[in-house]
Order: sequence, then C-alpha cells, then structure tokens
Amino acid sequence: MKLSKFSVMALLSAMTFCGGSAMAQAPVVRAGDAYRSSATKSEYSRVIPTAYSCGDTPVSGCSDCPTCDDSACDAGCDGLPGGDDPWKLIPDPIAGFTLGGWSNVGYHTKGNPNSFNTLPNNVQLQQQWFYAEKIADGSKGLGWGGRIDYLYGTDAPDTQAFGITAPHFDSTWDNTSIAAGLQGSGYGHAMPQLYGEVAMGDLSVKMGRFFTIVGNEVVQATGNFFYSRQFMFYNAEPFTHTGALTTYKVSDDTQLFNGYVMGWDSGFRDNGDAYLGGFKHKLNDTWTAIYSSCIGRFGDSNVATNGEKGQIHSVILTGTLSDKLTYISQVDMLLTDSRTGTRVRNTFGTNQYLIYKVSDKISLGQRFEWFNYGGSFFNNVSNGDLYNYTLGINYRQNANLVFRPEIRQVWDQSRFGFNEGNKSSQLAFGGDMVFTF
Repeated sequence: MKLSKFSVMALLSAMTFCGGSAMAQAPVVRAGDAYRSSATKSEYSRVIPTAYSCGDTPVSGCSDCPTCDDSACDAGCDGLPGGDDPWKLIPDPIAGFTLGGWSNVGYHTKGNPNSFNTLPNNVQLQQQWFYAEKIADGSKGLGWGGRIDYLYGTDAPDTQAFGITAPHFDSTWDNTSIAAGLQGSGYGHAMPQLYGEVAMGDLSVKMGRFFTIVGNEVVQATGNFFYSRQFMFYNAEPFTHTGALTTYKVSDDTQLFNGYVMGWDSGFRDNGDAYLGGFKHKLNDTWTAIYSSCIGRFGDSNVATNGEKGQIHSVILTGTLSDKLTYISQVDMLLTDSRTGTRVRNTFGTNQYLIYKVSDKISLGQRFEWFNYGGSFFNNVSNGDLYNYTLGINYRQNANLVFRPEIRQVWDQSRFGFNEGNKSSQLAFGGDMVFTF
C-alpha cells in the first residue's frame, strides 16, 4: 500500500459526501488455498435480531447498539435474563478503550465446503475473539477512536486477508493443515479489523481495515442468529476492505455511507479501486430498509480469475409482524468480469428469515436461502441453484452465555461442491455456545 494513496482516501470520501452524493462484497473467494468470495459485516448494516441485545459487542453497553432506539437498548442491555448485568473480564476502559471478546465452541455433523464449518465431527474452538475499541464521539466537537480485532480458531483462516496472494498481512497465520477431503483449513489467526476513526457532529470517517457494510450475516458469532451461515455471505460478498468510509446521520431515521476502498479482502495493500456506500432508513415504527453496494475493481491481485471488476448490490428489509415475530428479507446481486472480459461471477440470491421470541431466554428461527450462481469461478456453471433451509434455537442461559443448536438441509442442484462428497442433498445437525466477556 502506498501511503500517499491511503492518505487521500479520507479526503476523497469526505468530498464525496460533502458534494452531496449519497450514492454514486468481484470478491475473491477462498476454497482451501484457492480464492473464494466476503463483524462483523459492518455494525452499520445489520438489523437482524440475534440472541444478543445490542450490536456486535452486545454486552458492552448500548453505545454499540445502532439498530435500536434508546428504549430498546435499555430493555435489552439492562433487562437481561436473570436480572444480572453481564460479567466483564475487564470492566473499566483502559486509556479510553473498551476491552472485551468472546469464546465460541461449535460442533456439526456434516461440513460445507465453500463456507464456514468445514471440520465436521469435531468439537472445535471456532472463535476466540478479543477486541479493543474506542468509539469516536463527535457530539462535543472533534472526537477520535478506533478498533482492533484479533481472532484465533477454525473460523480464522477464512477471515484472513486472502484477497492478495500469500504471504500477505495475516494470510499465512495458519497452524494446521487443510482438512482431508474438505476445502478449508483448521486452526489459525486473523486480524480482521485495524482502523482509526474521527467524528465531528453527525459525520464520522473510518480509515484502515474494516468489515464491509454489504449484506446481512457477519463473521462474528455474536452477530448472527444461526450457528451456520448463508452461502451468499461466503461466495458472493466481501468480508473486509482497506480504505476509508464516511457515515453521516441525516436524522434519527436515516444514515448515509460513502467510501473508497482498495478492492476486497486485502490487508493494507492495493487490490483495486472501488466505491463502497449505501444508506439505512427507518421507514416507520415497524419497518427498516438498508441498501449497500460496492462498484469498481475488487480483486486486481487475484491471479486465479485474472482480476475481477464489477458490482454488488444488497437490499435488506426488516419488520416486526407482531410483538414477538420478526421478518427479515435480503436480496443480493453480484456481477463480475475478468480483465479479459470473461464472466467470473454472476449470482443472485435471497434469504428469508422468521424469528419468534418465545421468552427473554428463548427464540426460534428459520432461514430459507435461494442462491443462483454462474461463471468461471463456479466451474463455468451457467445457472446453478442452491437451496438452504435452516431451523434454529437461541437459548440464553444468562447475560453472557448463549447456545445455538440448529438443523440444516442443503440442496445443491448443480453439484458445484457445496456439500460433502459433492452430494446434491445433505442434512446436518450443528450448534455452538458463545460466552462473551
């Protein structure tokens, strides 16, 4: 990464916003050591209700709760099951930074290549996560902050900076070999976020390496309702960006995002030039809409696909159908070509969620996914279809501990390899526990 180029990013992003342009995750995809597609997706984009009360660090307080109003935060953070405050390993900030994390241990009976959860029949530490964060507060003038995240576990190899051929940043921090018969590696380390942030008034600018704002599901175990993840997330969305992103709060109901990033899934190295932006708008007391996009060159260093350029668009609509029932609809479209004009990825997908809150401790959820894929990345499949139906439970034992058992059926009609042994149909049981601190 050239320092001069990186230094200009924040200025360009701010100019994009200040000039009045509200709008103007193809990605590199990893399967084993080959390239594949995306805390979090950014905390800015998510509205999916989880077992947690607020944000991607749910037990650290309501300052990390951008998707609910103050009253909802009060109910979620102060009214946790059992009436107890969550336990914190380090209760007080150090030099203004909040320190925390979580331990995530999981198990599943069948693996899914080209996704997370590729080590079946093993009780495994999937995420040992630590973070340090200071939120930039611009309410009293110029404020500064930043965040750093460190991850160890079986999810780490798929969260590294794989967008550029290794060795690069954290992309070689693995310590076990690829699982026999499956795509995906074992244990490793990753540093998915390392950024600084400044804020003044309703405008903030983030610079560094950060999670994308595209899509709904996220890397962090604390940010999803289900133990497993959708296939769109892994094969057709970015995970991280290196660049700059502005957030502007237009009103209590509307936020705008504009940024410039150097491609997808790299760590502090040039991997393209792309616009990253979107908006979040509260339509009424019941419904919220989110739009995000990334347009430009995404994977200049991806030798496997001779580079990728194109666009991705993601739309999320969330609403409460009753006091206990929440509906989430997500639609993604990705279209990318190589430098030579070859179609790399042409995907369209949708995920539909229904989540029912039984009590403060128990929630039931179902997710249906249709993922239509094609292009050279998918072995030149022209019109492949994948269907994923998941039923899950979130059980909160106390303010720090959540269990997420699930059952998932996956149909891979074109047999690209989303199931073990390239089967067309696969039923799997799985689940995990997440302990936050």
